[in-house]
Amino acid sequence: MSTSRPGLLYGVGAYALWGVFPLYIKLLEDTGAVEILSHRVVWSLVLVLGLLAVGRNLGKLRTLGRRSYGLLTLAALLICINWGVYIWGVNNDHIVETSLGYFINPLVTVVLGVLVFGERLRRLQWAALGLAGVAVIVLTVDYGRPPWIALTLAFSFGTYGLVKKKAGVDAVESLAVETAVLFLPALGYLVLLAARGTGDFGTAGWGMTLLLAGCGVVTAVPLLFFGAAAVRVPLTTLGTLQYLTPSLQFLLGVAVYGETVPPVRWFGFALIWTALVVLTAEVLVRRRRERRAALDRLVLDPAAAA
Repeated sequence: MSTSRPGLLYGVGAYALWGVFPLYIKLLEDTGAVEILSHRVVWSLVLVLGLLAVGRNLGKLRTLGRRSYGLLTLAALLICINWGVYIWGVNNDHIVETSLGYFINPLVTVVLGVLVFGERLRRLQWAALGLAGVAVIVLTVDYGRPPWIALTLAFSFGTYGLVKKKAGVDAVESLAVETAVLFLPALGYLVLLAARGTGDFGTAGWGMTLLLAGCGVVTAVPLLFFGAAAVRVPLTTLGTLQYLTPSLQFLLGVAVYGETVPPVRWFGFALIWTALVVLTAEVLVRRRRERRAALDRLVLDPAAAA
Protein backbone atom coordinates (compact mmCIF):
# COMPACT_ATOMS: atom_id res chain seq x y z
CA MET A 1 0.00 0.00 0.00
CA SER A 2 1.42 3.39 -1.02
CA THR A 3 1.10 6.40 1.23
CA SER A 4 -1.47 8.91 -0.01
CA ARG A 5 -1.27 12.55 1.02
CA PRO A 6 -4.86 12.64 2.41
CA GLY A 7 -4.17 9.44 4.36
CA LEU A 8 -1.00 10.90 5.82
CA LEU A 9 -2.86 14.06 6.82
CA TYR A 10 -5.60 12.01 8.46
CA GLY A 11 -2.97 10.03 10.39
CA VAL A 12 -1.10 13.12 11.54
CA GLY A 13 -4.41 14.71 12.50
CA ALA A 14 -5.49 11.73 14.58
CA TYR A 15 -2.25 11.38 16.52
CA ALA A 16 -1.83 15.15 16.92
CA LEU A 17 -5.34 15.50 18.36
CA TRP A 18 -4.67 12.66 20.79
CA GLY A 19 -1.38 14.34 21.65
CA VAL A 20 -2.95 17.67 22.59
CA PHE A 21 -5.91 16.08 24.38
CA PRO A 22 -4.45 17.07 27.81
CA LEU A 23 -5.18 20.70 26.90
CA TYR A 24 -8.88 19.84 26.76
CA ILE A 25 -8.87 17.68 29.89
CA LYS A 26 -7.10 20.44 31.83
CA LEU A 27 -10.01 22.77 31.07
CA LEU A 28 -12.13 20.35 33.13
CA GLU A 29 -9.64 20.23 35.98
CA ASP A 30 -12.20 21.22 38.62
CA THR A 31 -14.50 18.36 37.60
CA GLY A 32 -13.92 14.89 39.04
CA ALA A 33 -12.31 12.25 36.84
CA VAL A 34 -15.30 9.88 37.11
CA GLU A 35 -17.71 12.62 36.06
CA ILE A 36 -15.54 13.52 33.05
CA LEU A 37 -15.29 9.83 32.13
CA SER A 38 -19.07 9.43 32.39
CA HIS A 39 -19.69 12.41 30.11
CA ARG A 40 -17.14 11.07 27.65
CA VAL A 41 -19.05 7.77 27.47
CA VAL A 42 -22.54 9.30 27.24
CA TRP A 43 -21.79 11.96 24.63
CA SER A 44 -19.59 9.63 22.57
CA LEU A 45 -22.51 7.21 22.28
CA VAL A 46 -24.88 10.01 21.27
CA LEU A 47 -22.45 11.19 18.58
CA VAL A 48 -21.59 7.80 17.07
CA LEU A 49 -25.24 6.72 16.98
CA GLY A 50 -25.95 9.97 15.15
CA LEU A 51 -23.18 9.24 12.66
CA LEU A 52 -24.46 5.72 12.11
CA ALA A 53 -28.00 7.03 11.62
CA VAL A 54 -26.89 9.66 9.09
CA GLY A 55 -24.92 7.02 7.19
CA ARG A 56 -27.81 4.57 7.47
CA ASN A 57 -25.50 2.08 9.15
CA LEU A 58 -27.42 1.44 12.37
CA GLY A 59 -28.47 -1.91 10.95
CA LYS A 60 -24.85 -3.07 11.04
CA LEU A 61 -25.07 -3.27 14.83
CA ARG A 62 -27.66 -6.06 14.47
CA THR A 63 -25.37 -8.10 12.25
CA LEU A 64 -22.62 -8.47 14.83
CA GLY A 65 -22.43 -11.94 16.32
CA ARG A 66 -22.19 -13.00 19.96
CA ARG A 67 -18.42 -13.33 19.68
CA SER A 68 -18.02 -9.74 18.48
CA TYR A 69 -20.32 -8.41 21.19
CA GLY A 70 -18.46 -10.40 23.83
CA LEU A 71 -15.08 -9.11 22.68
CA LEU A 72 -16.33 -5.53 22.46
CA THR A 73 -17.73 -5.79 25.97
CA LEU A 74 -14.25 -6.71 27.16
CA ALA A 75 -12.84 -3.86 25.05
CA ALA A 76 -15.29 -1.48 26.74
CA LEU A 77 -14.02 -2.44 30.19
CA LEU A 78 -10.41 -2.00 29.08
CA ILE A 79 -10.97 1.41 27.49
CA CYS A 80 -12.93 2.50 30.58
CA ILE A 81 -9.86 1.75 32.70
CA ASN A 82 -7.61 3.48 30.17
CA TRP A 83 -9.74 6.62 29.92
CA GLY A 84 -10.27 6.84 33.67
CA VAL A 85 -6.59 6.53 34.58
CA TYR A 86 -5.60 8.92 31.78
CA ILE A 87 -8.06 11.62 32.90
CA TRP A 88 -7.00 11.24 36.53
CA GLY A 89 -3.31 11.37 35.58
CA VAL A 90 -3.65 14.51 33.46
CA ASN A 91 -5.68 16.41 36.05
CA ASN A 92 -3.31 15.41 38.87
CA ASP A 93 -0.19 16.74 37.11
CA HIS A 94 1.12 13.43 35.77
CA ILE A 95 1.03 14.28 32.05
CA VAL A 96 4.66 13.22 31.59
CA GLU A 97 3.91 9.82 33.11
CA THR A 98 0.83 9.40 30.90
CA SER A 99 3.07 10.05 27.88
CA LEU A 100 5.40 7.33 29.13
CA GLY A 101 2.49 4.89 28.99
CA TYR A 102 1.98 5.49 25.28
CA PHE A 103 5.72 5.33 24.60
CA ILE A 104 5.74 1.90 26.28
CA ASN A 105 2.64 0.71 24.40
CA PRO A 106 4.44 -0.63 21.27
CA LEU A 107 6.70 -2.68 23.54
CA VAL A 108 3.66 -4.04 25.36
CA THR A 109 2.25 -5.09 21.98
CA VAL A 110 5.38 -7.19 21.43
CA VAL A 111 4.95 -8.81 24.85
CA LEU A 112 1.30 -9.60 24.09
CA GLY A 113 2.37 -11.17 20.80
CA VAL A 114 4.53 -13.59 22.78
CA LEU A 115 2.01 -14.31 25.53
CA VAL A 116 -1.13 -14.57 23.38
CA PHE A 117 0.07 -15.73 19.97
CA GLY A 118 3.22 -17.58 21.03
CA GLU A 119 5.42 -15.46 18.78
CA ARG A 120 9.17 -15.91 19.06
CA LEU A 121 11.21 -12.79 19.65
CA ARG A 122 14.15 -11.87 17.49
CA ARG A 123 17.39 -10.53 18.94
CA LEU A 124 16.63 -6.85 18.47
CA GLN A 125 13.18 -7.32 19.99
CA TRP A 126 14.78 -8.94 23.05
CA ALA A 127 17.21 -6.01 23.22
CA ALA A 128 14.35 -3.48 23.06
CA LEU A 129 12.40 -5.25 25.81
CA GLY A 130 15.56 -5.49 27.93
CA LEU A 131 16.10 -1.75 27.66
CA ALA A 132 12.45 -1.14 28.53
CA GLY A 133 12.76 -3.38 31.59
CA VAL A 134 15.80 -1.47 32.82
CA ALA A 135 13.94 1.79 32.18
CA VAL A 136 10.99 0.69 34.33
CA ILE A 137 13.40 -0.19 37.16
CA VAL A 138 15.14 3.19 36.86
CA LEU A 139 11.81 5.05 36.86
CA THR A 140 10.56 3.01 39.82
CA VAL A 141 13.61 4.10 41.81
CA ASP A 142 13.13 7.72 40.70
CA TYR A 143 9.38 7.90 41.43
CA GLY A 144 9.73 5.92 44.65
CA ARG A 145 7.02 3.62 43.31
CA PRO A 146 6.37 1.65 40.12
CA PRO A 147 5.17 3.99 37.34
CA TRP A 148 1.67 2.54 37.72
CA ILE A 149 -0.08 5.22 35.65
CA ALA A 150 2.17 4.55 32.65
CA LEU A 151 2.01 0.77 33.04
CA THR A 152 -1.77 0.75 33.44
CA LEU A 153 -2.22 2.92 30.34
CA ALA A 154 0.22 0.83 28.30
CA PHE A 155 -1.21 -2.58 29.21
CA SER A 156 -4.88 -1.54 29.11
CA PHE A 157 -4.51 0.10 25.69
CA GLY A 158 -2.29 -2.67 24.34
CA THR A 159 -4.80 -5.32 25.40
CA TYR A 160 -7.65 -3.15 24.11
CA GLY A 161 -6.02 -3.04 20.68
CA LEU A 162 -5.55 -6.82 20.71
CA VAL A 163 -9.21 -7.43 21.62
CA LYS A 164 -10.41 -4.96 18.98
CA LYS A 165 -8.30 -6.70 16.36
CA LYS A 166 -9.87 -10.04 17.24
CA ALA A 167 -13.35 -8.51 17.11
CA GLY A 168 -12.77 -7.17 13.59
CA VAL A 169 -15.45 -4.47 13.78
CA ASP A 170 -15.22 -1.05 12.09
CA ALA A 171 -14.22 1.92 14.27
CA VAL A 172 -17.58 3.70 14.53
CA GLU A 173 -19.63 0.54 15.09
CA SER A 174 -17.07 -0.64 17.62
CA LEU A 175 -17.15 2.63 19.59
CA ALA A 176 -20.97 2.51 19.53
CA VAL A 177 -21.03 -0.93 21.14
CA GLU A 178 -18.30 -0.10 23.66
CA THR A 179 -19.95 3.10 24.84
CA ALA A 180 -23.36 1.37 24.89
CA VAL A 181 -21.93 -1.20 27.31
CA LEU A 182 -20.76 1.62 29.60
CA PHE A 183 -23.75 3.90 29.01
CA LEU A 184 -26.11 2.89 31.82
CA PRO A 185 -23.49 3.01 34.62
CA ALA A 186 -22.20 6.35 33.27
CA LEU A 187 -25.68 7.85 32.93
CA GLY A 188 -26.67 6.51 36.35
CA TYR A 189 -23.65 8.20 37.94
CA LEU A 190 -24.48 11.52 36.25
CA VAL A 191 -28.12 11.29 37.36
CA LEU A 192 -26.94 10.60 40.92
CA LEU A 193 -24.67 13.67 40.84
CA ALA A 194 -27.53 15.79 39.52
CA ALA A 195 -29.88 14.53 42.24
CA ARG A 196 -27.31 15.42 44.90
CA GLY A 197 -26.56 18.77 43.28
CA THR A 198 -22.84 17.96 43.12
CA GLY A 199 -22.44 17.58 39.34
CA ASP A 200 -20.93 20.30 37.16
CA PHE A 201 -23.16 19.75 34.12
CA GLY A 202 -25.65 22.61 33.94
CA THR A 203 -24.56 24.07 37.30
CA ALA A 204 -20.99 25.26 36.69
CA GLY A 205 -21.79 27.65 33.85
CA TRP A 206 -22.44 27.25 30.14
CA GLY A 207 -18.74 27.01 29.35
CA MET A 208 -18.22 23.97 31.54
CA THR A 209 -21.47 22.39 30.36
CA LEU A 210 -20.44 22.72 26.71
CA LEU A 211 -16.96 21.36 27.45
CA LEU A 212 -18.43 18.29 29.14
CA ALA A 213 -20.83 17.70 26.23
CA GLY A 214 -17.91 18.20 23.84
CA CYS A 215 -16.13 15.15 25.29
CA GLY A 216 -17.99 13.09 22.70
CA VAL A 217 -16.64 15.15 19.81
CA VAL A 218 -13.02 15.12 21.00
CA THR A 219 -13.29 11.35 21.46
CA ALA A 220 -14.86 10.52 18.09
CA VAL A 221 -13.09 12.93 15.71
CA PRO A 222 -9.52 11.57 16.08
CA LEU A 223 -10.91 8.03 15.95
CA LEU A 224 -12.61 8.81 12.63
CA PHE A 225 -9.39 10.38 11.34
CA PHE A 226 -7.49 7.27 12.37
CA GLY A 227 -9.99 5.02 10.60
CA ALA A 228 -9.60 7.09 7.42
CA ALA A 229 -5.81 6.89 7.67
CA ALA A 230 -5.73 3.14 8.33
CA VAL A 231 -7.18 2.33 4.90
CA ARG A 232 -4.93 4.79 3.05
CA VAL A 233 -1.42 4.39 4.48
CA PRO A 234 0.78 1.37 5.31
CA LEU A 235 0.91 0.07 8.88
CA THR A 236 4.62 0.95 9.03
CA THR A 237 3.72 4.60 8.47
CA LEU A 238 1.01 4.49 11.14
CA GLY A 239 3.46 2.76 13.47
CA THR A 240 5.90 5.63 13.08
CA LEU A 241 3.21 8.31 13.43
CA GLN A 242 1.98 6.86 16.71
CA TYR A 243 4.99 8.32 18.53
CA LEU A 244 3.63 11.79 17.75
CA THR A 245 0.97 11.40 20.47
CA PRO A 246 3.22 10.73 23.50
CA SER A 247 5.83 13.18 22.18
CA LEU A 248 3.27 16.00 22.20
CA GLN A 249 1.99 14.92 25.62
CA PHE A 250 5.52 14.92 26.99
CA LEU A 251 6.18 18.41 25.61
CA LEU A 252 2.91 19.71 27.07
CA GLY A 253 3.74 18.28 30.48
CA VAL A 254 7.21 19.83 30.56
CA ALA A 255 6.87 23.06 28.56
CA VAL A 256 3.26 24.10 29.21
CA TYR A 257 2.39 22.70 32.63
CA GLY A 258 5.88 22.83 34.16
CA GLU A 259 6.15 19.24 35.34
CA THR A 260 9.66 18.52 36.58
CA VAL A 261 11.77 15.79 35.01
CA PRO A 262 14.82 15.01 37.20
CA PRO A 263 18.02 13.74 35.53
CA VAL A 264 17.34 10.13 36.55
CA ARG A 265 13.88 10.31 34.95
CA TRP A 266 15.40 11.71 31.76
CA PHE A 267 17.70 8.70 31.74
CA GLY A 268 14.72 6.35 32.12
CA PHE A 269 12.90 8.05 29.24
CA ALA A 270 16.08 7.91 27.14
CA LEU A 271 16.19 4.14 27.62
CA ILE A 272 12.57 3.87 26.47
CA TRP A 273 13.24 6.05 23.43
CA THR A 274 16.31 3.94 22.56
CA ALA A 275 14.21 0.77 22.88
CA LEU A 276 11.63 2.26 20.49
CA VAL A 277 14.34 3.17 17.96
CA VAL A 278 15.65 -0.40 18.10
CA LEU A 279 12.15 -1.87 17.78
CA THR A 280 11.18 0.41 14.87
CA ALA A 281 14.46 -0.26 13.05
CA GLU A 282 13.94 -4.01 13.46
CA VAL A 283 10.45 -3.81 11.95
CA LEU A 284 11.55 -1.66 9.01
CA VAL A 285 14.59 -3.85 8.20
CA ARG A 286 12.55 -7.06 8.46
CA ARG A 287 9.80 -5.78 6.17
CA ARG A 288 12.35 -4.57 3.64
CA ARG A 289 13.90 -8.04 3.61
CA GLU A 290 10.47 -9.61 3.19
CA ARG A 291 9.73 -7.37 0.19
CA ARG A 292 13.10 -8.22 -1.38
CA ALA A 293 12.46 -11.93 -0.86
CA ALA A 294 9.03 -11.58 -2.47
CA LEU A 295 10.55 -9.78 -5.47
CA ASP A 296 13.26 -12.44 -5.80
CA ARG A 297 10.61 -15.18 -5.83
CA LEU A 298 8.70 -13.24 -8.48
CA VAL A 299 11.79 -12.99 -10.68
CA LEU A 300 12.55 -16.69 -10.30
CA ASP A 301 8.92 -17.71 -10.86
CA PRO A 302 7.03 -15.11 -12.96
CA ALA A 303 4.03 -17.45 -13.15
CA ALA A 304 3.43 -16.82 -9.43
CA ALA A 305 2.23 -13.31 -10.28
CA ALA A 306 -0.54 -14.62 -12.51
